[in-house]
Amino acid sequence: MSGKDLSGIGLIVGLGNPGGQYEDTRHNAGFWFADLLARRFGGSFRREPRFHGGVCRIRVAGRECWLLKPSTFMNRSGQSVSSLARYYKIPPENVLVAHDELDLPTGALRLKRGGGHAGHNGLRDIMSAMGGDFYRLRVGIDHPGDRNRVSDYVLSRPSRDDHDAICVGLEKAVDAIPLIVAGEFQKAMHILHSKPPL
Repeated sequence: MSGKDLSGIGLIVGLGNPGGQYEDTRHNAGFWFADLLARRFGGSFRREPRFHGGVCRIRVAGRECWLLKPSTFMNRSGQSVSSLARYYKIPPENVLVAHDELDLPTGALRLKRGGGHAGHNGLRDIMSAMGGDFYRLRVGIDHPGDRNRVSDYVLSRPSRDDHDAICVGLEKAVDAIPLIVAGEFQKAMHILHSKPPL
């Protein structure tokens, strides 16, 4: 996907922290999503030092798409994302960033373009490196109820029920990825934003 193609997505970024101690934490929901995409579409990650992360190429909806898991730790995510995007000439509007979201119920999903970072250090750093005009896949992890507990909460493992709810949401997001990559954002939003039947 070149910079001339202004529709759809050419780079999907899953945000998280590297290292086994963070692997199963709420803050790594973006990494979980990237891993699911690689498995669903037959890709495998390899370390790319020049892009400061794990990189994978998949084919979705007839298009080639890059997957990226930054290895820079959350608050330096922009270094990784901007280096790959610049190298392959992928503009921000063709980038999707998947991340955990405190302001959504556990497992809920929202797709949007642009906006603020709402205190999310990964988004903050990406915006600093390349502006804010990228798409976000917000993966709900709920809020602990006290802002003083947020740091410990996002870096802890969810309960089994919460883990299962997040995984159900991520599978739903993977199902919608062909629409997102093809630029059918409204159709994707209809799927992602709908509530499951009771």
